[in-house]
Amino acid sequence: MLSSAGLRRRLLLGLVPAAWLRPGHALPVPTLQFPRDLGSHPDFGTEWWYITGRALSGTREFGFQLTFFRSRVAATQALASRFAAKQLLFAHAAITDVQGKKLWHDQRIARAGFGVAQASETDTAVRLRDWSLVRSGSTYTAELPAQDFGLHLQLTPTQPLVLQGQQGLSRKGPQADQASYYVSQPQLAVAGHVQLQGQRFDITPDTGRAWLDHEWSNAYLHPEAVGWDWLGMNLQDGSALMAFRIRRQDGSTLWDGGSHRTAQGALTIFPPGETRFTPGRTWTSPANQARYPVEWTLDTPAGRFSVQAVLDNQELDSRGSTGAVYWEGLSRLLDAQGQLVGHGYLEMTGYAGALRM
Repeated sequence: MLSSAGLRRRLLLGLVPAAWLRPGHALPVPTLQFPRDLGSHPDFGTEWWYITGRALSGTREFGFQLTFFRSRVAATQALASRFAAKQLLFAHAAITDVQGKKLWHDQRIARAGFGVAQASETDTAVRLRDWSLVRSGSTYTAELPAQDFGLHLQLTPTQPLVLQGQQGLSRKGPQADQASYYVSQPQLAVAGHVQLQGQRFDITPDTGRAWLDHEWSNAYLHPEAVGWDWLGMNLQDGSALMAFRIRRQDGSTLWDGGSHRTAQGALTIFPPGETRFTPGRTWTSPANQARYPVEWTLDTPAGRFSVQAVLDNQELDSRGSTGAVYWEGLSRLLDAQGQLVGHGYLEMTGYAGALRM
């Protein structure tokens, strides 16, 4: 059990900053094995399974996001009690109702064990109370009945996994230990339905595409970093674009990277210094006055793009679980000529307060 309210708060803020297993230790280039490495890595400080996507139900357009986090609590690892909170599991779920111009969001938290929360080490199978993400065969099934909405999805790969960075080792800062193991599954075909205020919306066949990221790490952010800007975009031609930057307090870029894979499988990994995020129009949160760029110009080795949020207010308040307030939402991708070429998700952290991991 968590020993006090003060300890619980410290564990929640920043996804348990004291949980790093080997601070200052550089991760080696991995030899990843699947499906094992689609499962949990409990010796690492933090890990997440993150799915974002877009789907249509008739004339209705929806964005959806679900994330399961696992966090290792270093201070409790030597305790013999089966009640010790050695691993914490968090989860977020959200729906962007484009026509309704509203974001719906819910969250969960529990310690692992006792049949309440668990994450398999052999394949993707994460459960937190009545929320779950389970891979069977090649298809991921997501069941997340939330307050006022629900996600009930089947997500099937149409392309192979992308190993981000150097064979799956993705640097996140100038120091060698600031890195994660990072694999992506873009261009997931989406089936199933979403629920919104008691109404069921079946996903129209062949309209949905989703993106899955799986990362695990012992250290992530440089001391100068306050957050990041990230996007994962499924393009209409079957290609996939990922880009990120780690950001300082003054808005300058501390580190950047990304990748582009064509529909035919040609993969380009972006070296640091070759991806540039230029902010455009901003939206100010009425809840906390944080200013988020909801339009960007993105320059990459794969070309220049524009990113536009489909809805300005897609800010999530997760202080009831991970402790962060951030912006994450459905967005459009346009090419240099202003033509729509894809959809995906944009995530911006550290604007409502520095993120600590």
